[in-house]
Amino acid sequence: MISDRSSSMKKTRRRLGRLARRTALGGSLLALTGLGACDLAPHYEPPHFVVPDSWQGQAPFAVAQPADATLPSDWWTLFHDPLLNELEDRAIAENGDLQAAAERFLQARSLVAKARADLLPHLSLDAGGSDNKQSADRLFRNGATLTQTQEEYAGLASWEPDIWSAIRNRVRMNRQAAQQEAARFAMARLSLEAELATDYIQLRGYDAQIAIYQQSIAYYNRALDVTRTQLQYKAAPRLDLARAEAQLYTTQAALYDIQAAREVTEHAIAVLTNSAPSSFHIDPVKALDFHQPNIPAGVPSGLLQRRPDIASAEREMAQANRAIGIARAAFYPHFSLNADAGFEANGFKLANLANSLWTYGARMNIPLFDGGVHRAELQRSWSAYRETRDQYRTTVLSAFREVEDGLSRTNRLNLENQALEKAVNANLETQNMTMTLYQGGVGTYLDAIFSQENTLHSRITQVEVATRLYQADVSLIRSLGGGWDSKNLPTMAETLSVGAFQYEGLHHPKQVGDVNASEHPEAHEDLTHDAPDAVGRGTNAHLKPLPIGAMP
Repeated sequence: MISDRSSSMKKTRRRLGRLARRTALGGSLLALTGLGACDLAPHYEPPHFVVPDSWQGQAPFAVAQPADATLPSDWWTLFHDPLLNELEDRAIAENGDLQAAAERFLQARSLVAKARADLLPHLSLDAGGSDNKQSADRLFRNGATLTQTQEEYAGLASWEPDIWSAIRNRVRMNRQAAQQEAARFAMARLSLEAELATDYIQLRGYDAQIAIYQQSIAYYNRALDVTRTQLQYKAAPRLDLARAEAQLYTTQAALYDIQAAREVTEHAIAVLTNSAPSSFHIDPVKALDFHQPNIPAGVPSGLLQRRPDIASAEREMAQANRAIGIARAAFYPHFSLNADAGFEANGFKLANLANSLWTYGARMNIPLFDGGVHRAELQRSWSAYRETRDQYRTTVLSAFREVEDGLSRTNRLNLENQALEKAVNANLETQNMTMTLYQGGVGTYLDAIFSQENTLHSRITQVEVATRLYQADVSLIRSLGGGWDSKNLPTMAETLSVGAFQYEGLHHPKQVGDVNASEHPEAHEDLTHDAPDAVGRGTNAHLKPLPIGAMP
């Protein structure tokens, strides 16, 4: 009885010991899991720059009213040109470069899911079988059978506790990288919109120049007829005829140059709108007739929220901060848990429990000496972070400069355009008077040619300046962010494109933020469509007629 009682007590102690060890092991695992909140990345806040309360550049501007404090996202509608509106819509929907930028954002979201998967246990099944035959003449066979059949089935499980948040920081880095790609997409879209608007304005500027040249050529042809008549009646020397012919042919040559430039610009618009240049054509107009937009400049502090490139630089800086935490985690012990269970037997005997096998364990790695590898990486990560702060500051300053430049250009070009309009009117009047005097035999043809050249030059210059003025408006709008706001970026949670147990919707994830990617790029592979049917602004505009004086 005493022996049985002693044996029972020993068994009880052994069971309690095993239970205590298992409890301690479970507690250790829970403790390791809880330590996952130990984030070694430095506390991150974006830099807070001291900026002026208002723009201090040389360009005066009117303070915007509250209703006009922000730009619309479809800012090109401020020019009141229906054809430009249609071209912008087509470019945003079909431009290949912009769609490629959207796909890069989707790829960045996929990397978030890939990095996040390391936080979860990895499970897999492994199965194999073989049928082996040995040679009967094999040395040292020792009577073993010639044929052997082996099968194995196993389940594998592995998990790495994220004690020092190295995995979590990689996930956060990938989330921030996805946000950066969203900002880059916004910048690519804004650049596309601005480039298309700039080219379209340039095209209309060329149209106006072509109309002026054609009108002047028609005028010079009539002036040449007058000179021939004067020569016929001995009222003018032959030198006047040579001068008239030279003026006519020089102007025709200049017209051909502008026509070539217009064709090249039209080809550029075709490519931006996903069209083949050979099948794309925009009807010309007679005059440059855009609506002058009212552009609210705002204040510098607000600009930090409205520029996609600034948002992109800030997200890159946040990633560099997380990289410091990953580099720090390399100095601490790393743990991994593994389990393997299954069956292995010769022949088909897997049903036998005796053929089962299992293995489980934990591994810890403590870095002791690596020759300075981890310290060098930590030093590099700190330097990389400081570099991104420097680049962020440079990006902000460049944005301020672009806005100041835009304000200066729009203001000065507007004043220059107004002065040139007065000069054109004065030259037109001078041209009329000199031609009238020449026909009356009072003035010389040299005076007439001089006034005609001044008139043509001032008219062309005025159109060029007006074109630059509208293009400066586009540049200023681009520098102000084009109506974009950092609130349009997807949140950190929205950057995840696929869940751990999601098996549907893998072809194209749900769209988030303001990034629109086409699910069917093959729908945009027809490149033969012409320009939209919308009527461009200035279609019914007419040039001011040239004064003909006494010419027939």
